[in-house]
Amino acid sequence: MIRIMERIALDDDELHEDFMRSSGAGGQNVNKVETAVQLRFDVRGSPNLPEGVRGRLERLAGRRLTKDGVLVLTAQRFRTQERNRADALERLVEMVREAAVPPPPPRRPTRPTLGSKKRRLEGKRIRGDVKAMRGRVEGD
Repeated sequence: MIRIMERIALDDDELHEDFMRSSGAGGQNVNKVETAVQLRFDVRGSPNLPEGVRGRLERLAGRRLTKDGVLVLTAQRFRTQERNRADALERLVEMVREAAVPPPPPRRPTRPTLGSKKRRLEGKRIRGDVKAMRGRVEGD
């Protein structure tokens, strides 16, 4: 059981890991050892995700979501398989946590009050008077 939040937890058997050879630095190790991890999680088929979280997670996943609703995360940042596994799992947990936060309600626009309109116009009048005083000085 992977605890995401108080009310959300994922079963270990919902996650599927594939290992492959990583690209980048690593010397001979990168050519021999399968250190990269591809983590797959079926978002649409998970019984542990509430409906709202599922929809937000699908939107957050973007191109990492397949047509079947499977989220695919690839981790190859580190040189060891264990650290890449932990990295992929950590990224999945962070995505689910982000999707679990409901969006804020939309802002309802308000109209300015009569007092604020008057204060604004008074400030504009004062500023205009100051600027009007900046002119050529008439000679005596």
